[in-house]
Amino acid sequence: MSSWKMPVVLSTWISGLTTLIDRRLRDVFALVFSGLLLTRERRRTCTTWFRAGGITEEFQRGYRAVGSTGRNAKALGMSVLFDIAKSPAAAASERIKLTLDDTPSQRYGPDVEGAGLHHNPTPGPSNQPFLYGHVFVTLAWAVEHPKWGTISLPMRAELYVRQKDMPKIPPERKWEFRTKIEQAVELIDWAGKMLDHTGKSIWLAVDGGYANRDVIQAAKQRRITLVGRLRKDARLRSLPEPQPAGKRGRKPKYGKEVISLAKRAGHRAGWQQEEMVLYGMKVMKTYKTFLVTWRPAGGVIRVVVVKEDNGWLAFFCTDPEATVAEILEMVADRNSLEQTFKDVKEVWGAGQQQLRNLHANIGAWHLNLWAYTLVELWAWEMPEEELVDRSRSPWDDGPRRPSHADRRKALLRQTLQNEFREVQDGPDAKQKLRDFAERLMLLAI
Repeated sequence: MSSWKMPVVLSTWISGLTTLIDRRLRDVFALVFSGLLLTRERRRTCTTWFRAGGITEEFQRGYRAVGSTGRNAKALGMSVLFDIAKSPAAAASERIKLTLDDTPSQRYGPDVEGAGLHHNPTPGPSNQPFLYGHVFVTLAWAVEHPKWGTISLPMRAELYVRQKDMPKIPPERKWEFRTKIEQAVELIDWAGKMLDHTGKSIWLAVDGGYANRDVIQAAKQRRITLVGRLRKDARLRSLPEPQPAGKRGRKPKYGKEVISLAKRAGHRAGWQQEEMVLYGMKVMKTYKTFLVTWRPAGGVIRVVVVKEDNGWLAFFCTDPEATVAEILEMVADRNSLEQTFKDVKEVWGAGQQQLRNLHANIGAWHLNLWAYTLVELWAWEMPEEELVDRSRSPWDDGPRRPSHADRRKALLRQTLQNEFREVQDGPDAKQKLRDFAERLMLLAI
């Protein structure tokens, strides 16, 4: 087995992850990760990782390393979180922005542990409402690139297994059923503990499915400001009236008047307009904003009703002092996690690893997430001309930001250049060149 000459900063990050793996598997873990980064095969199974990483007879240890990654995902995710915190991507921001959502990963085969039927958020032309596979509740750190806009960098995920699928999991896995809400609460608590030392304010954007009492209270306990989509039929109340002087008893937390979002949105008066930067460009938004009380939040929240071409949407923030621009920016930042999921599946092939073991599937999903995150951090300060090679396509000269696939290809080019420089020196340079050529041909096949 022999490893590729990765860029120094990326090698340092991978070494940090390696120290958290079982010491008997550390050497092969580094090869698995480098194979994941460099494989060019269309179908991204674990065996393609092993071939690209130079793993042959040790393939069984490679599978064990992937399983060990799943069992130690919490500790490894902490290492990735600290890598983000120390990077230029996070240093420039005065506020930490987190995004949280779940996504399915389609699988095949009857004996895949933890897999089941789940709602399909992107049914496509076939209009399939459900798919068979895994669902991962994923937490990411949203960072703002000066040229490329907001990018969500995944740190950690939790595998959701339906209660009806629990009997299919072997008892030796010692798997306990938890709802998506409980997993989201665990991720929020974990991130709050890890980031408490930074001294920065933490904001979290969630989808409407996680606008739940338990999630909101977990964020409050960690002093995290929560932004999310509000149901149109949410049971809102007015602000409590001031308690008369001299009246004894507890002050009321909720008002007596019931607030109807539909009526507020349907009224012609009260709309305001403001120009703000969303999705990397200036847009004019028409909105209404007001304070209400809401029992799941335990008190006062700020509500923003936004007029769109096809109707209206409502959002909330647990910080009553937040501005409309701050709230809608967090809503837009949450959508960057959807792009991350798309890239993780299309560029890295998440879900294609053909694994049956529960922890191996968890490990493979995390390795794909961390590959995305580390490549984005590596390419953060690189100019566009180093990331995009269009020398063979002179007609392709349109201005656009490098895609994540472009950044991954740039990493592959730099790694091969580093390897080529390394093999040219020394008395056995000819043999090194032959070995390099053989490895390069295997990588290209």
